[in-house]
Amino acid sequence: MGRSEPTRSEPAAALWFLLSEIKMALNVFDHDEYRPPVWKSYLYQLQQEAPHPRRVTCTCEVENRPKYYGREFHGKISREEADQLLSQAEGSYLIRESQRQPGTYTLALRFGNQTRNFRLYHDGKHFVGEKRFESIHDLVTDGLITLYIETKAAEYIAKMTINPIYEHVGYTTLNQEPTPKKLLPLSPEAPDGPVPVKDECSTEERLTSLVRRATLRESDLAPKYEKVHSFKVHTFRGPHWCEYCANFMWGLIAQGVKCADCGLNVHKQCSKVVPNDCQPDLRHVKKVYSCDLTTLVKAHNTKRPMVVDMCIQEIEARGLQSEGLYRISGFSELIEDVKLTFDRDGEKADISSSIYEDINIITGALKLYFRELPIPLITYDAYPRFIETGKILDPDKRLESLHEALKLLPPAHFETLRYLMAHLKRVTEYEKDNLMSSENLGIVFGPTLMRAPELDAMTALNDIRYQRLVVEALITNEDVLF
Repeated sequence: MGRSEPTRSEPAAALWFLLSEIKMALNVFDHDEYRPPVWKSYLYQLQQEAPHPRRVTCTCEVENRPKYYGREFHGKISREEADQLLSQAEGSYLIRESQRQPGTYTLALRFGNQTRNFRLYHDGKHFVGEKRFESIHDLVTDGLITLYIETKAAEYIAKMTINPIYEHVGYTTLNQEPTPKKLLPLSPEAPDGPVPVKDECSTEERLTSLVRRATLRESDLAPKYEKVHSFKVHTFRGPHWCEYCANFMWGLIAQGVKCADCGLNVHKQCSKVVPNDCQPDLRHVKKVYSCDLTTLVKAHNTKRPMVVDMCIQEIEARGLQSEGLYRISGFSELIEDVKLTFDRDGEKADISSSIYEDINIITGALKLYFRELPIPLITYDAYPRFIETGKILDPDKRLESLHEALKLLPPAHFETLRYLMAHLKRVTEYEKDNLMSSENLGIVFGPTLMRAPELDAMTALNDIRYQRLVVEALITNEDVLF
């Protein structure tokens, strides 16, 4: 049957038509047809019902009134006096100075037919808890909304995460793909990695993170690395709904959290149960250097960071016989230029000999990439196990321990380490020309790939020897360990 265009009088049908067009454009095929989530309005309705703030002003002049308080400040009055002043209306509030502790201030607020007292602070903004407000009025408004909703819907809020919409539109559904998918072309320069996908249209860029996840597809060759979301407290402008439980995110500010990498918006409560399936969006991942390794490869849909692949390919094409490879430093200004080129152009960066004739600039850029990783290639969590391995004297036992230590690395880190060690093994095959043995490379790459997690200076200094031994063993036994 043919599809008909939607009419202006059919908004629901229009939305359905738009989603169908998006799915066809992005080659999305599911077991079940995608259905837009039904956003739940209960908590939104409660916010609309919450009592409005009513400022109780002081009619007389008060001495020593802090400059950041207005006529709602009543000076040193007792709890009983404050209670009497606020008894007229729900939502009434005033500020008083503590009689027991002069110089400290209390927000007295009428809610639920009783006066509630909160210690009030100011550090440029007003706050009684984690949230900070520009004005007392906003603080009270947000407080009344929170008190009202959490009082009226305590049981409902406790059960919000039980039946999430996230399972329906998220990665769980998408990964159950039964039909053949179009494969990405292989890169002739990197036979075990797909060519990064280039988005030729702006359709996907206009989607919310929720619909983007529902339309996103990974090829059979794309790495399926697990990645936790990078949630940060966020203030949403205008009404906003949680993309995990579909409930309204209440309050004036800091209503929930937003993933810095993929843009997922959820309640702080819901963020604790969201699966570790973050799919970074290139709109949020704006650089290559100093970016979390797993975040970068998922954002670019590659097995390894493109800077690693491209630098190693360039080095192997023209630098394996270069004396002092990786030991001799290139000009720092030009190394920084390579970094800026990758941050700006990504996989389109030109690092060929026509631009950077000195191969030491490329090796320097590769080492800089590893040094600037926020989580080292050999992660902080795995670091102690690798160091213990370096202390083992028996070669066979050391190899066995190293094999177990590698299992502690996240998949993207393991794959990148495997690729790097295979490259360094090839570097040692030209030792007669480049004078770089596995021991020399261990000296160079030990501190680069491994960083001590919060150790004192003396312990970190002692670890350098074991870092070298670990990297040397990884290179020497590359064919066995990987």
